[in-house]
Amino acid sequence: MKRTLHAAGSVLMAGGLLATAACGGSSGKASGGKTTVTLMTWESNATNQLIDKALAGFHDPDITVKRIDTPNGNYGDKLASLTQAKKLPDLFWCGNDTELQYTGQGLLTDWSGKLSGSGGFTADSFSPTAIKNWKTADGKIGGVPSLLNTYGIWYDSDAFKAAGVPVPAAGWTWDDMYAAADKLHKKGAKYGLVADALTNLDAPFSLSLYSQSAGGAPFADSVNQPTKVTADATFTEGVGKLVAGIKSGAVAPPGYDASNAQSLFAAGQVPMLWSGQWLAAGFLTDKPKIKYGFAPLPQVDKAATLYDAVGICTPSYTKNADATYKVLSYLDSTVWTKVLPDSPVAVPAYTGAQDAYFNALGKAGLTTVASTVKADLDAPLTSGVRFTTQWASQSNDQITAYWPDILKGNKPLSDLQTMTGKINDVIKSNN
Repeated sequence: MKRTLHAAGSVLMAGGLLATAACGGSSGKASGGKTTVTLMTWESNATNQLIDKALAGFHDPDITVKRIDTPNGNYGDKLASLTQAKKLPDLFWCGNDTELQYTGQGLLTDWSGKLSGSGGFTADSFSPTAIKNWKTADGKIGGVPSLLNTYGIWYDSDAFKAAGVPVPAAGWTWDDMYAAADKLHKKGAKYGLVADALTNLDAPFSLSLYSQSAGGAPFADSVNQPTKVTADATFTEGVGKLVAGIKSGAVAPPGYDASNAQSLFAAGQVPMLWSGQWLAAGFLTDKPKIKYGFAPLPQVDKAATLYDAVGICTPSYTKNADATYKVLSYLDSTVWTKVLPDSPVAVPAYTGAQDAYFNALGKAGLTTVASTVKADLDAPLTSGVRFTTQWASQSNDQITAYWPDILKGNKPLSDLQTMTGKINDVIKSNN
């Protein structure tokens, strides 16, 4: 199962035409009324084998499920080529942004009618924010969310003990986090906190949690259909604290190579790491020597967290929508209950399948991961991790032009207003 689920959706529009289009395609009905439903994932070979094994339990005399192999690391390229060739399989893994963009372009089958019907696989059977964020402005749903990313702080218990700092726990504050990072840094850590989510292109959405938790305005009023971004006094205050943390050396600065941060954390070289629950599955196999835990993201007053989900989409030209929806329902409601016990990488969006995930975490002794994921699901305030719009790259250009220099102290905090003003110009020109 892909651990960097949050990144998947943003890369699917890229890539050139591959010579593999013949491998895809909605199969539809064969002779004798039999139907083959095709499926394409971005998973590893090991996870695909678990999915195949779980799909063997799907029994319908008129439906055959066929999974299409995809080369590791080239899922985005292959999806782009199949989209261009109009040979997408009946079901394919997709990110939230891809689902919204493709649905808006009429490329996907709209499942909103079936999800509003009766039975055990309807919109009400999913985590509330999951379905809400998969709807387009006109209420269409071109895909169904499958797994939810949750975010928190991975911490090295031994390092905290050595520094005389209490380990993070639910309700801890941003001030607590920076104070802990400072002590860990002064105790010998190169950086007390590595938080790529606070310094990269998505960082303003992460900092939005500070202002939302403090009762201020979110950075963006919507990630799907935004009308404006805001850097109010509370947002600016939160950025100012981050700037101070970077200046003191407590927090890794913009440009820090976080590509191996997971390994450095496991080796005891990064005492605090802002990341997602998906690291847990890797830690179960890699067995870090440190004692570690996973805590909710810090807050000011109310708990706030990031929303992020991946899912399964269907092209508009699928030849047998009823059969495809039947397989889709089985994937979301049953397959994860058989796959996650061996690889608990993320909590299912379908609530009826969530026990399998939490039971797996409990069996593995990952109690802090389970409690933090549950806290995330119950958080009263959420923010999307990035814009899901087609013009998001234009906004990213403005973030690139201002955010790193503001964090490094090369530009004043007042330039947040310039940055948001330019992003609002992008929003206005695209609306």
